[in-house]
Amino acid sequence: MARRTPGAGRVQALAALTVAAPVLVLVAALGTRLGAWPVGIGYDLLTLKAAWYLSLAGAAAALGALVLALGNIRRSGLTALAAVLVAGATVGGFVWQKARLAAGPVENISTDLAEVPGFGDLGEERGGQGPGPAVGPEACPGALPVMRQIAPTAAIYALEQAGFTLRGAGVGRADGSREGFWFGFDHDAVIRIRPGRTDIRVAARDHRPHGGEACRMATAISETLRAAG
Repeated sequence: MARRTPGAGRVQALAALTVAAPVLVLVAALGTRLGAWPVGIGYDLLTLKAAWYLSLAGAAAALGALVLALGNIRRSGLTALAAVLVAGATVGGFVWQKARLAAGPVENISTDLAEVPGFGDLGEERGGQGPGPAVGPEACPGALPVMRQIAPTAAIYALEQAGFTLRGAGVGRADGSREGFWFGFDHDAVIRIRPGRTDIRVAARDHRPHGGEACRMATAISETLRAAG
C-alpha cells in the first residue's frame, strides 16, 4: 500500500484557495448579468473588494504551498507551481486593472466642449447618474472632431464598428448604445452632424471609472469617420 505524504493534502488545499478569487469574479459577473443581484453587489462589493482580498489570501496560500512542497518536490512540486502561477496571474490582473481604472480619463468624452452634444431621448434616463462634466481632446487626444459634414450612413457605420447598437439616425445625428459584456455597463454615443463639422460624444451611464472606455470608443468613432471618404 502506498504511503501517503502528510504535506500533500495541505499543498492541495492551499492550491485550491488560489482559484477562489477568479471563481468569485466569474460568479459575480454571471449573477449580475442574470439579475441575481445589482451591480453594486456584483461589481463593487464581490469583485473589487471581496475578490481582491481573496487574491491576496491566495498569494499567501501559494507561497505556503511552495514551502510545503519543498519537502516532496516529486509529489507536490507541480501542484505548488500551478498555485504560484495562478495566484501571481490573479494578483497581477487585479493590480493592472486597478491601475487602468485609476489612469483612465472621465467616462464622458466630447469633441466639442463649447456646445456638448446631448443624448436626446436618453436625457432623463442619464440624468444625474453619469460621470460628470465632459472632457475633450486634452484628456483624450484621439477624440477629434471631423471638420466636414459626414453622411448619415457613415455615422451609422462608425457607431456599429465601435460596437454600438443603433438607436436612431437622421440627417443631423446618429445615436447608439453599447452594453458591456461582463457586468452590463452601458455607454451611449451620439454623432452630431452639421455643415462643416461633425462632433462625437461618448459617455457612461454610471459614475464608475471604466479605464478610459469612453475615450477608446470615441477615438475609434473619430478615426472611422475621418477615414471615410
